[in-house]
Amino acid sequence: MTTTQLPRHPIGTSELTASALSLGSWHTFDRMDFADAVDLVRYALDRGVTLFDVGVYGLPGKPPVFTDVLWGAIMRAVGVPRDAYLASVKLWIEGFDAQGFAPQLKNAFLRTGLDHADLVILGDLRRDDVALEDLVGDLAALTDAGLIRAWGVNNWSASAIHALRRIAAERGVPGPQIAQLKYSLARRSIPDGQPFAALFDSGLSMQSSDVLEGGILAGRTAPDREIGRDPGSIREAIVATVPAVTQLAEKLGATPAQLAIAFTLSHPANATTLVGATKLAQVRQNIEALDLLERVGAAELRTLVEPFWVDRGIVDPEGP
Repeated sequence: MTTTQLPRHPIGTSELTASALSLGSWHTFDRMDFADAVDLVRYALDRGVTLFDVGVYGLPGKPPVFTDVLWGAIMRAVGVPRDAYLASVKLWIEGFDAQGFAPQLKNAFLRTGLDHADLVILGDLRRDDVALEDLVGDLAALTDAGLIRAWGVNNWSASAIHALRRIAAERGVPGPQIAQLKYSLARRSIPDGQPFAALFDSGLSMQSSDVLEGGILAGRTAPDREIGRDPGSIREAIVATVPAVTQLAEKLGATPAQLAIAFTLSHPANATTLVGATKLAQVRQNIEALDLLERVGAAELRTLVEPFWVDRGIVDPEGP
């Protein structure tokens, strides 16, 4: 079992560096005892986790959510200095209007206790009435005001990210530094495709997300909570791979979750892998995925898991 600190990787061409694993908050802290959550976060920090992903995840007509509020209380209880970690905040395109992102950011700060976000991630691009120029300009203004330090996008197409970077370059302002993408043993077509390879070669980083497919790739084939979207409608096919994934993990002396996480860490553009945890033991095991990667090697690991690539030929590598 490793006791070393997690390595850090640059986020794009920005001044920020992120721990190899980052800790999410979606459907986590609101399912935990508060004292247990404080212990979990304290342990993660002690082992070198520096990046925490938080967001206001409530939807109109749905029950109110408080996981981001709880995260803020947890960080205060831990007593960690603000400059000892990075906070990544979600911003939603659906809420972008004449006032820009400022109202969303202000609400996120109210709920979490933050006074700035080190990183903001723009949610999925589901509107066609928002000018990319307006997004870039608004984010540049938030950066100039000291409210954010860098920004990225969540599950955008490669062509849309190219457009953002071109607009930012023309205006002489910072562009997107990182793309948070679904990336797992099963969902590989977009991050491993040529359109995104060109972006990664130009300095964009990746944050792997949905790496366990809502727990399915860890062996929990019937999740009892909401999980992410299913591009390509391949979820049943993913469930079918679980016995073989488990068998390979056991052969390698690891858990299925460790195998899935180690795979994402093998991608050369992956700055950080986003994981969620509701138990301290899960955080320990997640960190030990680095041992598996070191023992097996990135090239060999990627060869071994090739049969589990379910979305190949089904999902367009260009992205949404």
